Amino acid sequence: MKEFVITKNDASMRLDKFLSKSCPALPTSLMFKYIRTKHIKVNGKRAEISTRLKEGDTVTAYIKDEFFAEVTPLYDFLSAPATLDIVYEDENILLADKRQGLLVHPDKNEYTNTLIARIQHYLYKKGEYDPKNENSFRPALANRIDRNTGGIVIAAKNAEALRILCDKIKDRELDKRYLAVVHGVPKKKTALLEGFLEKDEDQNRVFMSKNRNENSKSVQTKYTVLESRNGLSLLEIELLTGRTHQIRAHMAAIGHPLLGEGKYSKSDDKKLGFDKQALYSYSLKFDFKTDAGILNYLSGKKFTVSSVWFAEKLFGDGYKRLLNN
Repeated sequence: MKEFVITKNDASMRLDKFLSKSCPALPTSLMFKYIRTKHIKVNGKRAEISTRLKEGDTVTAYIKDEFFAEVTPLYDFLSAPATLDIVYEDENILLADKRQGLLVHPDKNEYTNTLIARIQHYLYKKGEYDPKNENSFRPALANRIDRNTGGIVIAAKNAEALRILCDKIKDRELDKRYLAVVHGVPKKKTALLEGFLEKDEDQNRVFMSKNRNENSKSVQTKYTVLESRNGLSLLEIELLTGRTHQIRAHMAAIGHPLLGEGKYSKSDDKKLGFDKQALYSYSLKFDFKTDAGILNYLSGKKFTVSSVWFAEKLFGDGYKRLLNN
């Protein structure tokens, strides 16, 4: 028999999810059976698989000790560098400036050196995160950006901050702005682009259309031309919807593909020294419209990266003044 006292970071988790992380040696089928037969209880009472746990709850498991056997911890994140470009950090969140080429999460080709692994290693070294002291929570990302896109990614240091951030992102109470360089000069200095996007998982790309179909999702992309020079334009872009490859596909669809973009553009920009798309999530503002709990202190605050390399290379350091006009 073993008891687990639910901590703040475990609160609001489903019982089955909590047990899967807390008792990795317990097969899922047995776990469901033990919950159903009252071998696993919450606060001494029968519970459901979907029961949401609250801070202070006691989960009691009357099962064989072998299912509590500790799995020798292999902290994969310790194999990743602990170096980060930090835009802002406090006790609840961390804003990292992700460099282009770095994955935010593992994929089939890269498991170790990812942004989330670097953040976990960094916090581990600081003493702010130790897996041994957590039943199930680990620092996590609230948003993500493509591997070859750079810019601000938000990490939550505790479960409550993560829940709030995910809700605020869903409710569009965070204002994220991108800088991009595109081929050509858009006819309108400022425009709101609308359309429908359909994702092809097999090709890992999306397709834009003016018409909706059963598999498509509506998209809105607002851009402002900051400066044009030598057949290229520097744009500030606001995502009003956040879909896969949205900016890349939407700009290509109107005839202005991103510089360095290889999936939605036919231009060979490697000759110009651009093998990654000129796209950077440079600015983040916490534009809360409703209560944000422990993150209320962030309301109205805006954070920007120190520099965007391709904007400086093509338009000089003066591009920063354009952002304030």
